[in-house]
Amino acid sequence: MPDRTQWRAEFRSMLQLAWPVVLAELGWMLQGIVDVMMVGRLGPVAIGSVALGNVLFYAPSLFGLGLMMGLDTVVSHAYGRGDYDACHRWLAQAVYIALVATPLLMFVAFCVGLGLPHFGVAKELIAPTLTYLHVLLLSTLPLLLYAAARRYLQAVGEVRVITLTFLAANLLNWAGNEVLIYGHFGIPAMGVAGSALSTVFSRIVMAASLFAFAWRYERKRGHPLFEHWARPVMREIRELLRLGLPAAGQFVLEVGAFGATAVLAGTLSPVALAAHEIALNYAALAFMVPLGISSAASIAVGHAVGAKDWQKARRSGMFSLLLGICFMMLVSLTFLSVPRALVSMYTHDAAVTRTALPLFVTAAAFAVFDGIQIVSSGALRGLGDTKTALWSHLCSYYIVGLPLGALLCFHFHLGVLGLWIGLTCALITASVVLLSAWLRRAAKTPAEAGALP
Repeated sequence: MPDRTQWRAEFRSMLQLAWPVVLAELGWMLQGIVDVMMVGRLGPVAIGSVALGNVLFYAPSLFGLGLMMGLDTVVSHAYGRGDYDACHRWLAQAVYIALVATPLLMFVAFCVGLGLPHFGVAKELIAPTLTYLHVLLLSTLPLLLYAAARRYLQAVGEVRVITLTFLAANLLNWAGNEVLIYGHFGIPAMGVAGSALSTVFSRIVMAASLFAFAWRYERKRGHPLFEHWARPVMREIRELLRLGLPAAGQFVLEVGAFGATAVLAGTLSPVALAAHEIALNYAALAFMVPLGISSAASIAVGHAVGAKDWQKARRSGMFSLLLGICFMMLVSLTFLSVPRALVSMYTHDAAVTRTALPLFVTAAAFAVFDGIQIVSSGALRGLGDTKTALWSHLCSYYIVGLPLGALLCFHFHLGVLGLWIGLTCALITASVVLLSAWLRRAAKTPAEAGALP
């Protein structure tokens, strides 16, 4: 049984691992926000085009980012047992997956863009949206390579450089937007295409910077990253896909559920949709913190599993859950305390404010459960279990949340509030399933759990 000093040391270690990853998640979300803000002077069509283009790019790119999440498990396990050559091999296999997945993901996003005229989108938005999307597609490979390098560095405990890279990339994106959108230093104004091109450049810099740091870090440790770069190994690629595909599916299912809710809200009225988007933006921003803690949980649990320290794996998972729950409790209190002030940062429209305020009550109700479900899925990923979260999200959102929300919205006439009650029930269900799965696995002996290599 560890003493209090050891518990405090491990908790501090978890905090040191978690906070840079949390900032990186916030930085990823900030890139799209910067693009939308920077085109603001061009008018509402430009704002709508950039926002819509990011939405079309988001789902396929999120799937690609999910494919890289298998690195959390395999690299952290290898690092925990001191097998640094295996860490390098896994990174190489992830790069090969990124090279193959990139054209497929670009094709999917391109085809979705072609369907814009059939989605009821305003005609004046179609051309600039497609212009933005087609340029942004060039960032797909850099984004996946960045994800591979980031997951690798996280899994070997080098997390602060990720935060610094994202900070520099966002500053670069902001400056690039100013120059390329409006034209400076002899460069012609490119409008929304300039905004997308700035994002492409920033993502290239992100990927190159993280790979350069990984090379420098490994060279200093005496394990040169590129000296014996591994060839494709189908067995290892299949293992990464076995772990990454469910994780990718989990995120796509969750994004799809919230996207479907937005579509349903849009059928009610512009006021309902505006209220939904305002409340969702705050909920999504808060979610980035437990999402980062989830990544830290998968790494810490994976390190302990690789080192065959089952007790430490359990403690790491529980510390992560404690962090996630405490933060989301603060989020709930904020949503309940100052909802009107939060809405006023977007609009002073009385109808939108009146509709949005009850949504913050439901957001406060599901915040803690949202934190529990995502951190539990990260802890399970550290054990090598990514399928539980996939099936949990499929059932929670598409059997419980969306049907219940639609019923409350349209049959019981609760409007957009009914949709959010459905989402709350989905998140409660997911949190119960995933937390139970983690507690059940953590309570087993190493031999029973089958998690130790």
